[in-house]
Amino acid sequence: MKTIRIGCGSGGCTFERMEPAIELAEKGNIDYIIFECLAERTIADAQKDKLSNPLKGYNPMLHERMRAFLPLMKKHGFKIVSNMGGANPVCAVEEITKTAKELGITGIKIAMVSGDDITDNIEDYYNYPLIDKTNTVSTLEGIISANVYLGADGIREALDNGADIVITGRVADPSLFVGPIIHEFNWADDEYEKIGQAILTGHLMECCAQLTGGYYADPGYKEVPDLHRLGHPIAEINENGELFFTKPEGSGGLVNVDICKEQLLYEIGDPSCYITPDGVADFSNVTFTQTAENIVAAKGALSHGKTDTYKVNIGYMDGWLGIGELSFGGTNSLERAKLCAEIIEKRWEIVGLKPLEYQFDYIGFNSLYKSSISSKLMQGGNPEIRLRLAVRAKTKKEASLLIRELQCMYINGPAGSSGITSKVDAVLSIENMLVPREGISAKIVYTEV
Repeated sequence: MKTIRIGCGSGGCTFERMEPAIELAEKGNIDYIIFECLAERTIADAQKDKLSNPLKGYNPMLHERMRAFLPLMKKHGFKIVSNMGGANPVCAVEEITKTAKELGITGIKIAMVSGDDITDNIEDYYNYPLIDKTNTVSTLEGIISANVYLGADGIREALDNGADIVITGRVADPSLFVGPIIHEFNWADDEYEKIGQAILTGHLMECCAQLTGGYYADPGYKEVPDLHRLGHPIAEINENGELFFTKPEGSGGLVNVDICKEQLLYEIGDPSCYITPDGVADFSNVTFTQTAENIVAAKGALSHGKTDTYKVNIGYMDGWLGIGELSFGGTNSLERAKLCAEIIEKRWEIVGLKPLEYQFDYIGFNSLYKSSISSKLMQGGNPEIRLRLAVRAKTKKEASLLIRELQCMYINGPAGSSGITSKVDAVLSIENMLVPREGISAKIVYTEV
């Protein structure tokens, strides 16, 4: 029975460790390695980079990764699929081609999958409503990016046509894994149990080391061995949809049922209705079984078919954000931090400043859970508090003036403050809309080295 092994080399981050992915390539006996490098904001950040330099906008680790993995790909015979193209897959492919020539590597076929970027015709969608909002796209000022979450079809086509490396822009995270699976097994959209298993594979694998113990460890409660050398996950799936998760032999971390359960629910609202471009997945009947040490079997996923829309990620400039922090230590530190916040608010009134919005957090007390929960969790006093202020303003000057009042707290505020830091940055915000599938399609260009 035909079986393939897919490894994950990175999980939704701009930057990621190299050595676990190299270990995966050398010891994992993999057919594919997936580099998943885009989160919700990173595609907009990439568009911002491209606006400042038309030759940029792809993942900044692209060159480093290709220098390491092109020789490994030739040696071990696996293929590479990645959304490292970001906002500029054209230049990403040019960089890969250049790197291959520098290394003397030939006989590889690179596919560029594009079609996700609809920024240039965003005006066509001005009347479309924003998801979870009452207003439309036209109300957003300073739009710099609009990228469709494409599915696996373009990746499948590229692999069907013999691509060794597939570089995409914004493709839905699970689709990076679904593409190789449906290519290898030639599964149809209406093979709902198999497509469900493919989407399950992508969902659990997309955050990489979170499936091998990352974001899981809690000393004394949930132990993870050798977290400092955490291995990357491998999915093994066969033509019947039978699915197993594991990791390279001897690597750090672990793969167990509890970790898989946590990852199944990660970033999901309704497990019975997880909407992806490749199908609406139903994970409500998924079960995990520990079949051996660091090997977990997964079954029971289902797809209900594709929706007639795509999700679009829209990035836009949304004013300026000022952030300032300072620390208080010792007895009564929380009360001194609260007094500091009160002083700053009154100073804004005196100098005539009004932020669009602002928030004080008391790190060490309520910065994560806010007062209603934190007050119940805290026992006794607070040995140290770090006051954090975030303000949003229309202009950089306004944000700077608002934060200046915190900067003045060394000699104008409560006793015992230290460690003041501050910065002002442009705000890049994200909204989403749904657009019809009709009129949106993947475009594939091939380059041979």
